[in-house]
Amino acid sequence: MEPRWKGKGFKAKALAEPMSKIVSQLQSSLIQSDAHGLLTGCTVLIAVKPEQTDLLDRACFGQRIVTAEKDNEWFQLGLEEAFYLCFSLKCLKVVGDDKCPKNDVELWQCMISQKPNFPDFYKAYSHLRVKNWVVKSGLNYGVDFVAYRHHPSLVHSEYAVLVLSEGEDEGNGRLRLWSDIHCTTRVSGSVVKTLLVLRITNNGNDVASPSCLEKYTVVERTIRRWHPEQCREDNMIGENRTKQQEALGKASLKTKFTQKHDVKLKPGLVGIERGLSLVSISLVFALISFIVSRWFWSN
Repeated sequence: MEPRWKGKGFKAKALAEPMSKIVSQLQSSLIQSDAHGLLTGCTVLIAVKPEQTDLLDRACFGQRIVTAEKDNEWFQLGLEEAFYLCFSLKCLKVVGDDKCPKNDVELWQCMISQKPNFPDFYKAYSHLRVKNWVVKSGLNYGVDFVAYRHHPSLVHSEYAVLVLSEGEDEGNGRLRLWSDIHCTTRVSGSVVKTLLVLRITNNGNDVASPSCLEKYTVVERTIRRWHPEQCREDNMIGENRTKQQEALGKASLKTKFTQKHDVKLKPGLVGIERGLSLVSISLVFALISFIVSRWFWSN
């Protein structure tokens, strides 16, 4: 499926400002300002300066919160977004209720306590983010994430992402029945998105620390609906079009052949007709002469 840009020139704009470059600028800015975030439940709040607000918007991290403060802007980050900035980019420090910065292991444990399947979801999130996909929540489409090629203001999301943990596609997990697959692909197709299933396997590793993520494996699968009627119609249309083109080609060749030989034969036909006319006249005169001579000699 080709990316659906939202306006003319947006593709060129995205190519001129790749997402990797924007994220790198955000990383440098947050490191220089020694940015801190506050963990509250399933979100992390971060106060930033106006220039960092623009970078967070362009890099598609978090959601801006409107407040009465004039000096700072507040952003609300999801757990995966906050941990990506903290653990992967090393540009954010997160504090808890005790106002003390948490190390990677402590923050990891806090997020698992808030969201038990956080390791698998974070692995899926970082798997796409590190490839410069913009990853946002997919709750509006009945999936876990949606993936954009660039900023959502420039292009529509291409993938509806479903995260399957090890063993979840069996037993009571999601997509265990054909009806589940049909329903999910139908919803994704109705909003012009391809269903991307990321199957996360921890390979038996303990989730006590984020270092286990290195041993996780991710299997990517795209699922699309197949429309046999549409395919048959396309084939029939193609076959009919081919037959019509062949018929038109033969007719064109026949016309050219006829015209070509008519031009050459017409002078010959005219000459033959003139020759036959002269022979006929000569024969008539010869016959008349013969009859007259016979009559003359008989008398």
